[in-house]
This record gives sequence, structure tokens and C-alpha cells, in this order.
Amino acid sequence: MRITIFGTGYVGLVTGTCLADVGHDVLCMDVDAAKIARLEAGEIPIYEPGLEEMVKANVAEGRLRFTTEPAAAVAFGTLQFIAVGTPPDEDGSADLQYVLAVAETIGRHMTEEKVVVDKSTVPVGTADRVRETVAAALAERGESLAFEVCSNPEFLKEGAAIEDFTHGARIIVGTESERVKTLMRECYAPYIRLHDKLMFMDVRAAELTKYAANAMLATKISFMNEIANLAERLGADVEQVRRGIGSDPRIGYHFIYPGCGYGGSCFPKDVQALARTAGEVDYAAELLGAVEAVNRRQKQTLFAKLSKAFDGDLRGRTIAVWGLAFKPNTDDMRDAPSRTLMESLWAAGARVQAYDPEAMDECRRLYGERDDLTLVGDRTEAVEGADALVICTEWKAFRSVDFAWLKSRLTLPVIVDGRNLFEPEAVKAAGMLYYAVGRGDSIGVTSA
Repeated sequence: MRITIFGTGYVGLVTGTCLADVGHDVLCMDVDAAKIARLEAGEIPIYEPGLEEMVKANVAEGRLRFTTEPAAAVAFGTLQFIAVGTPPDEDGSADLQYVLAVAETIGRHMTEEKVVVDKSTVPVGTADRVRETVAAALAERGESLAFEVCSNPEFLKEGAAIEDFTHGARIIVGTESERVKTLMRECYAPYIRLHDKLMFMDVRAAELTKYAANAMLATKISFMNEIANLAERLGADVEQVRRGIGSDPRIGYHFIYPGCGYGGSCFPKDVQALARTAGEVDYAAELLGAVEAVNRRQKQTLFAKLSKAFDGDLRGRTIAVWGLAFKPNTDDMRDAPSRTLMESLWAAGARVQAYDPEAMDECRRLYGERDDLTLVGDRTEAVEGADALVICTEWKAFRSVDFAWLKSRLTLPVIVDGRNLFEPEAVKAAGMLYYAVGRGDSIGVTSA
């Protein structure tokens, strides 16, 4: 098939590359000329494991191409995927300006029948707005070409996006058109040969399914963080609680790890957008509000624990930070707990010495050059001469530590572990002060 992808971010680039990899001819379009130039030169503007190799291979085979020309993009594909960003607006709703701009572009340039595929995460009712926008652009030209709009939400985790696309649990398409069903089945045929996981439903159900899925996962995270905070106050170990409830198959172990809050490009904005959608139909989605409130509070726990260790005075202290990305295997720092921590430390007069395996450039882009921020080359440099260590991201490189070595590098023996990477007894045996999440108020020495 000939397929056009509008947008070359996480969703667009992964979608286009994976579809090209199974034999489709794919043209990816983006208005960002610099990004397209980098892609054409073989440079990948995002970090996603395995993506760079796959992009280069499919470009070399001629199945994956890039353009900044909207007319060429519209002319190319029968399927026109919209995979642009939907950032949160000031009121928390999804900003659809980029989605509707693509719809207008398609209507302005199309000369034959097209199927417009909403791949971006969009509120219920967006397909109707896309349809109206394409129709208005056609009417302005005096054209009455046939076209259809369907919803095909993405379910990709950053850091595992290729695996999710190629071996995901389901492929959802919202449409009532038999022609669209046939074309979308052809599009995804290579991925459903062994197991037909293609699910057709009405458009509004497909749009709501995406938001409901992310809101459910965010709810599990916030619930477990509530239990962790309660465990601290009751003297229980939340890791034992986690194993106990996770063994129940009705609950399972996924997304019940307590920590310092969720971040990234999806959960924060999608929970807010769904709550906003509920408000627009006069429904008070109280649970969604609570999920978001718990997460905001949880991101403050790292600073609160660190402040407690230093009796509320962090002025002049140097704090080592391991992990800047919101989760491992990505360079994405959108809504990352590390940002809440660092900004609180700077406000308190402390300095940050940070390391992340992939997010260093992104951190420089976000914060620029600052006297109170030093970005270093590895985890060892980060702790050298620091007063304490805070772990924000559970990269594999941080999981195994010689605590005697770590204690010798830190000015004071303080660890604040936002991801519960270590066994408390091992830290205690090294004579260090250890603050985890839901594993007791502190374990080890009594004062910093």
C-alpha cells in the first residue's frame, strides 16, 4: 500500500517505519524542515531502542521517504495518517490545532478519494471535526471528492514502541465503513496473520478507548503511590504489599510499582484531557481528578524526603541525581519527576549534579547553561563530592551498586530512592541513610 504519515514524532516515525518494514511504501511528512533534513541524513531526532537501525534499513530499501511538501504527501497515500502532537491546552483539554491543520491540508490538496486515519490521541468527537475540516477545505475549492475518516489510536510505550507496534495486544479501528475496514485490514495484514487482533468498533468508542486505557494505567500508579504513602505511616513495607496484591490475577503486577510519580507525553495530558471532556458533558469525573492530584503530590516526595534528611536546609548543598528521563529507554523529560525535584532544589538554593544515559541533551535544551546545574558523563561523576544521591529513573545502570563505594564518594551518606531499586537491609549494612517510597520513613543512620 501507499501510505502517508503526517508527523515524525514518536508515534508518526514509529508507525511509518514499522509499516514500511513489512513492505508498504511510506512517505512521512513534517513541517519541521530541520527534522526532515536530519532524517534524510540518517539521524534520528528521538531516542527509541531499535528505531534508528530500522529507519536506515527501510530508507535504504526505498520503502520509507520523507518530505516537507504537503501537496506531495497528500497525493502519495490512499491512507493519510494524522500522527501529530496534541499537547494540553491551558485548560487541560487536548489542543487540536495541529490535527485540524493536517485535515485542512488534506482537503486543500486531495485530488482523489482518501481515507483519513486519526492516529494522534484525540478527544471523543475529533473524527467529526476532522471530517468537517476536510469537507470545508474541499468546498472552498468547489470540489466534492469522496473521503472517509476513521480512528486508529496508538498504544505505544516509549522505550518499547517497536515491540508494541509489531506485537501489541490489539489494533483498534473506529469505523462503520466496509471499505475502510478492508483497507485497514490490508494495512495491518502482516501483523495479524498469526492472531487476528484487529478490533473494529464505532469511531467514538475507539477515541474513548485510548483515553480510558491510559487513564486506567495512571490510576493504578496513583493508587499504588497512595498505598505506599499509607505504608510509610503504618510501618509496613509496600514492596511486600505489592507482591501480595500482584499475585491476584485480577490485579496483576503491571503498573503497581510505587515511585515518585508518572510523567511523559501521554498519561499526564490524557488524564487531564479526559477529565476536561467529562466536564464538557456535565459529568464530574472525580476519580480522574484524584489520580492527577495524587501524582502531582507524589512528585514532591523526593524533595520532601531530601529536605527532611537535611533538617529543612538545603542551601549550598550539592545533590547528585541519577536519571532525568521520565522512565528508562527514552530521552523524554516531559513532566518527568526529575524536573520537579531539580526545580525545587534550585529554589531552595541547592546545586544539582546529574547523569542520565540518554536525556542529557534534552536536559540542556530545557534548562540551558546554569551555575546550579552540572551535567556529567556517568553515574560515578554524578556522586563525586555530592552531599546526597537521589534516584529518579530506574535505568539498569543504576540497579547494582557497591554501597561502600557509594558512601566513600558522597559527602554525607544519604540516598533518596524514588524507584525502590535497593534492598533496605543492604543500604543499612553500609551505614547509609536510605529514604525509599513506602518502605519506612528512613532506614540506616539517624542524622545527616
